Amino acid sequence: MLKKIKISEVMTKDVFTTTPDEEVVFAFEKLMKHKISALPVLDDSENMIGIVTATDLGYNLILDKYKLGTKVSSVMVSDVAYVNPDESLYDAVCAMESNAPDGSIINQLPVLEDGKVIGIISDGDIIKYLMESHREANKG
Repeated sequence: MLKKIKISEVMTKDVFTTTPDEEVVFAFEKLMKHKISALPVLDDSENMIGIVTATDLGYNLILDKYKLGTKVSSVMVSDVAYVNPDESLYDAVCAMESNAPDGSIINQLPVLEDGKVIGIISDGDIIKYLMESHREANKG
């Protein structure tokens, strides 16, 4: 089933992003305000150059590891796993698992087309899709 569904059918299309020059505290505020777990970092040409996550930022803010004015560029992950919109949900799940450290899982992957972020797919998006499909299949 997962191999038949394209990422473009399930991904979130309205993606919140940040810039490398945004201060970490404001990026974290954006994550909390919109109840999201990651922000792709885009340069002036709208190319993805990194990502920041609520887990990483929140943990380090709580431990007071950032100086006032710390920029996203100094804390973002630059080597970002991503998927393409025409790949399958199976491909997304495999990428979430194979690119994660220590047997964990990546919770979200940016979706890129021609180097531009056109969406993001999260474990939550996939679970919602599976639940909706299950409900549809069991109607009646």
